[in-house]
Amino acid sequence: MQLLDLPGIIEGAKDGKGRGKQVIAVAKSCSLILIVLDVLKPLTFKKIIEKELEGFGIRLNKKPPNIVFQKKDKGGINITHTVPLVNIDEEMIKSICHEYRIMNANISIRCEATVDDIIDVIEGYRLYVPCIYVLNKVDQITLEELDLITRIPHNVPISAHLEWNLDGLLEAIWTYLDLVRIYTKPKGQIPDYDSPVILKKERSKVENFCKKIHRHIYIYIHT
Repeated sequence: MQLLDLPGIIEGAKDGKGRGKQVIAVAKSCSLILIVLDVLKPLTFKKIIEKELEGFGIRLNKKPPNIVFQKKDKGGINITHTVPLVNIDEEMIKSICHEYRIMNANISIRCEATVDDIIDVIEGYRLYVPCIYVLNKVDQITLEELDLITRIPHNVPISAHLEWNLDGLLEAIWTYLDLVRIYTKPKGQIPDYDSPVILKKERSKVENFCKKIHRHIYIYIHT
């Protein structure tokens, strides 16, 4: 696991201000983004950072919309959907396509799509990254204020100065990265709890474990 401490993102970063493009470009390569916020004024900076990241095509704590978009040579805009279009209608979708000079396409919608979802699918090059909002300096506020502030989704309150809840932050990082620990047990001995093998939960089969140790182990077992 590699942890990168990036310079702060300021307003206008997506346009290059404060070397923002370089900073955000590094963020696009990450599997998880931690946004550290001052708990005394979290929403102000939260909105600025989210706006700059979105301007660079990064979508935080969102999944790619279940929309299939295919251009074609003729036939106009053909729209099908398996769920009701609550946030947008077909005429609006066609209008968006025309703004991008797309006159012929097949669009299949399998989610409650929004205008932003349609634009993201048309433009492409979007990156969907999990994010934790680290609310720092909680030692400087009251319990009532803490209860209010922690209503922000995907938050972990900490005090870096007093080292409060750092274990909670670490556990959240593991959860958001979707990692699992696999402990080995030599024959006739107790399990080795000091050096677990780390795998993504979606790739935690015996095959993945063997390849993580050494690919020859998988070949030996597989044959």
